[in-house]
Amino acid sequence: MSDASTACAFVGMAEIMNSYFFVGIGGSGMMPLAEIVAAQGHCVAGSDRSLDQGRLGAKFEELAAKGIGLHAQDGSGIVSADQTVVASAAVEATVPDIVRATELGCARLTRAELLADLFNAAPLGIAVGGTSGKSTVTGMIGWILTQAARDPTIMNGAVMKNFNSGACVGRGDVFVSEVDESDGSIALYAPTVAVLNNVAVDHKAIEELRALFGNFLGRAASVVVNADNAEALALLPNPVRPELVEGLSFSGAEDRNKDRASTGLAQTVCGITFGFSKEADLQATDIVEYPDSVTFTVTHHPAKIACAARLAVPGRHNVSNALAAIGAALQSGIRLPEAAAALATFTGLKRRMETVGSAGGITVIDDFGHNPDKIAATLSALHAFPGRLLIYFQPHGYGPLKQMGRELADSFIANMKTDDRLMVSDPAYFGGTVDRSVGADALVTMVGSQASHIPDRADCGTHLIDIAQPGDRIIVMGARDDTLSIFAAGLLDALASA
Repeated sequence: MSDASTACAFVGMAEIMNSYFFVGIGGSGMMPLAEIVAAQGHCVAGSDRSLDQGRLGAKFEELAAKGIGLHAQDGSGIVSADQTVVASAAVEATVPDIVRATELGCARLTRAELLADLFNAAPLGIAVGGTSGKSTVTGMIGWILTQAARDPTIMNGAVMKNFNSGACVGRGDVFVSEVDESDGSIALYAPTVAVLNNVAVDHKAIEELRALFGNFLGRAASVVVNADNAEALALLPNPVRPELVEGLSFSGAEDRNKDRASTGLAQTVCGITFGFSKEADLQATDIVEYPDSVTFTVTHHPAKIACAARLAVPGRHNVSNALAAIGAALQSGIRLPEAAAALATFTGLKRRMETVGSAGGITVIDDFGHNPDKIAATLSALHAFPGRLLIYFQPHGYGPLKQMGRELADSFIANMKTDDRLMVSDPAYFGGTVDRSVGADALVTMVGSQASHIPDRADCGTHLIDIAQPGDRIIVMGARDDTLSIFAAGLLDALASA
């Protein structure tokens, strides 16, 4: 097989075939997991609200092409008590598929529980955690390992351009996965190598994040930690402290943690720090930014080794991501020059500062930025070069606006220049009983006169086209809604026909 995307499509049949039904199979975390399970030889089917609504047809065509059965989300796909039903914690008990599964007595797993079972069974598990950068670092590590002929399995919440997928099923002994703190499920994973990019307010209060990430590091055999992030660095020596996450209930997590502790791995001090700081074990210097790339020198101080590096993705934040990936590679037995060389051919992820195209001297960029750190990283990278930014932001939920509205506003204020403009539509909402008492208008009020609340996304698009001028860059920002990419492509079409 000549390339990575072809290699990812092949895997031998699993020794025991099970039947899984994924509720919400089109989600960014569910789809790659379903692909991994199907590639392992299990019977996989699923449903999705977007499928019922006739949205995102290409995504579901891709799943069907891989032999995954698709059903309406009306309970019709749940036909046997032998099926294991996989759903995120956000799926409500009233969803017809869940009602039917309950009637039949089907076994239930959350997405995180199934992923953790697969991950923890691997001989070498590399888990990537942190508030921001998880998907990019996961993709970078996976690509380094692939180039080093380690043939890893990779689970990512974003589409990796090198693999043209969010998942890759390898035949080697390494499983690389991003792990999520937003629902506390990071407590399920017992990694060989734990990577912590950063710790900042996002879905949870900082005190709870410290507990979750501290225990995440404590369960690992070795750690890779960002020396430039004070919160992350402060967690470096923390041992396993289960009492800090009392009340979190994930089946099997406690036993796995006890097993890890009994081996002595929980007490390890093996690790590496990375960053721009001269105190970091793995340091980046001589950074030169370009619109579509960045070069730097990477030095591993303990080994007294340095080499030049180049990324085909822009921004200082991606240099930091690259250091994290190199650190994980070093902890997995790969040499520094080999890791740096592999990263030169890493082409990035979908919706991470992805240029959609240009028309009439105006560039449209599609970006996943949705929390304060991600927004700051994107705007900072774009402001390394001239041009006004016209920012469209769709909050990824009412809950996040309530949890971190002030921090979001502060990030926009700190990273917008005087002539930049911000348009905010109403948050992404896909139904359910979420509290909608805090909306986008509250965020716009905090940002001030550079921001406007335009409830409807289409109206935001019309306004962006009306005010855009040659030299401007339009940035579409937001998460949890795959139609944002369609919206961005539509903006480019509108500019081209204007």
